[in-house]
Amino acid sequence: MGDFLDIFALESRERLSDGYYRVQKVHRGENRSLVAAIGRRKFNPIIAELKSASPSAGILRKDLNVSECAKAMERGGAVGLSVLTVPQRFSGHLDSIPLVRSTVQLPILMKDFVISREQVRAAANVGADCLLLVLSLFQRGYVESGLESMIAYAHDLGLEVLLETHSEHEYRAAFGTLADIIGINNRDLRSLAVDLEVTKRLLAGGKPDMRIVVSESGINSSEDIVSLKNAGVDAFLIGSVITSSEDIEAAVRGLSGSK
Repeated sequence: MGDFLDIFALESRERLSDGYYRVQKVHRGENRSLVAAIGRRKFNPIIAELKSASPSAGILRKDLNVSECAKAMERGGAVGLSVLTVPQRFSGHLDSIPLVRSTVQLPILMKDFVISREQVRAAANVGADCLLLVLSLFQRGYVESGLESMIAYAHDLGLEVLLETHSEHEYRAAFGTLADIIGINNRDLRSLAVDLEVTKRLLAGGKPDMRIVVSESGINSSEDIVSLKNAGVDAFLIGSVITSSEDIEAAVRGLSGSK
């Protein structure tokens, strides 16, 4: 076994073998564009993440009520919701997406370790609007098809794509794809170590085009957001500090600056 990224990929293979992603299609109505939602936002665009656990922090919130948390995040001014669908280590589930979609009007990002088209179909079937793809999983050869092919397949199913990067090479390569949003994960998925300087370092050379850049992981305060905005970040994906808060609505409101 290599590192955590290898573990996550192999667990995705196990879920695929177990039929976890063979889900019935639900009626999702009109697509909700995360790109458009971020673009029209007057305050700090916060993509609030629903998760009750993480591999690094353990249990974040016992007995997570997905619907109530989603409502609180929407009231707090979140621009979109990220829903973890990984059962192992994150306590997520695919069933959370249609539940959230029926509860709020925000665009929904399905966050998983995608290595197969079956997972992309599952995202569309359960009602996601956007899908996370991790560039390093393609580079390690875990994914059954090429990156551009997978992005095109997601687009064909009506999904936007947030392509996650961590290194400078990945960041530059991402802008050469048709991904709708470029993500910079401050967490190294090999070790789970977090460093906000990753985003600042990658953005130091600027953006090759005008696509939205989202900073992910390790963002805990308004001060972090100001620092990252000054570096050129357009939106912020924040999970643990929101989900573990006693007042989720107030936590999102404080980070978005909408209070």
